[in-house]
Amino acid sequence: MRKHEGYYISEPTRERAYLVGVHIRGSSPLLSVEESLDELEMLAETADMVVIGRTSQVLNQIDVKTFIGSGKLDEILEIALAEDVQTVIFDDELSPRHQRELEKRFGDQVKVIDRSTLILDIFAQHARTKEGALQIELAQYEYRLPRLTRQWTHLARQAGGGGSRSGNAGVGLRGPGETQLEVDKREISRKITKLKADIEQVRRHRERYRHQRVKDKVAVISLVGYTNAGKSTLFRALTGADVYTADQLFATLDPTTRKLTLPSGRQVVVTDTVGFIQKLPTTLIIAFHATLEEISEADVILHVVDLSHPHVQQHYETVEDTLAELDVPYIPKILVGNKSDKLSSEDATQIIDELSLDEDYKARVAVSALKNDNLAKLLTAVETILLGLSERITLLIPYNRGDITALLHQEAIIISQTPTEDGTVLELYLSNDLYQKFVSYRVGENT
Repeated sequence: MRKHEGYYISEPTRERAYLVGVHIRGSSPLLSVEESLDELEMLAETADMVVIGRTSQVLNQIDVKTFIGSGKLDEILEIALAEDVQTVIFDDELSPRHQRELEKRFGDQVKVIDRSTLILDIFAQHARTKEGALQIELAQYEYRLPRLTRQWTHLARQAGGGGSRSGNAGVGLRGPGETQLEVDKREISRKITKLKADIEQVRRHRERYRHQRVKDKVAVISLVGYTNAGKSTLFRALTGADVYTADQLFATLDPTTRKLTLPSGRQVVVTDTVGFIQKLPTTLIIAFHATLEEISEADVILHVVDLSHPHVQQHYETVEDTLAELDVPYIPKILVGNKSDKLSSEDATQIIDELSLDEDYKARVAVSALKNDNLAKLLTAVETILLGLSERITLLIPYNRGDITALLHQEAIIISQTPTEDGTVLELYLSNDLYQKFVSYRVGENT
């Protein structure tokens, strides 16, 4: 209850959750059980739940029926009933059989979900566009389809209005019919097919948009990173875009694209993408492929990491693993160590220098997107990479071709510009495509 203008207003009760983690002997996860449960707690809080406790167990192998040992399961059930727990969350993905058996043990009083279900729920809460909603709905249906268990097992309604097998059904409707579970699975399969078709339409629209960008020779910069690394804050600092930012996991899901002017005056396009996280559901990655394939079309990738986080190396590796799962081709990358304002300059430099990176990385820059610190250095690094993908050339553009001069100012990197009797001499860097298009204007070409 809270008091407002003399009245007491009841606030909605937050769902009470209990967390369960497991470590398999001999395995080497990126995060320890406790560290992973810390992250799971952040996820639960993002979903507006309150975590009242946690437990973990070390096992030689996962129990084929109940995931964890029966003794530990009894202990959790006792705590859940005593502490009025509404939801028990397992930190690892539960198989359909595990889900079914655990639901039997916990009964109707306690709901059982896993990390994947929680992440899908958070995504559903935060999707703000039709595209994002389609992708989330598809991921949820594909995840739930093999897990339709307890809610339908008590129903055996028959086709034809629930008639029995014995002969009370109407003529032509006798026989086993379909259980409600079968009907429901067929309906979900139909919805999945429709959603995939809708998302394919989105993909084709994006592809046409990308082809236009390629035609216009606009370089693309993609931001990637672990969730809550500060990508959206950096995106806003670079482009001035009014995007939502918050200190929580998956604050933004829908991709955003804006123009950015580099120090040379060259215009590029910057795209912000959804944050990654360890144990990201495969169905979610598949569903978001139409969005995430934007990364594969980038000229430069900015991989944003939170330098102040104790597991920055593990976060980096999780993102790299996800990019590999998406089959992202070789693209030059810059590691952007964000949130340097939370550290001393010496510590920030040491942390970013000690990170073990793949050979795709051409630079590493420590910045504070919140304080706008060192962003000029980052843009210079971007421009340096783009220059490496360009050819240096000197062109003589006649004065009656002002359209070419204007285009080059927009799409190329101008080093110098000199008016002469015959036209404007431009010393500049051109992309390979533009180089081939305008090489005939090279100084001395027609003399």
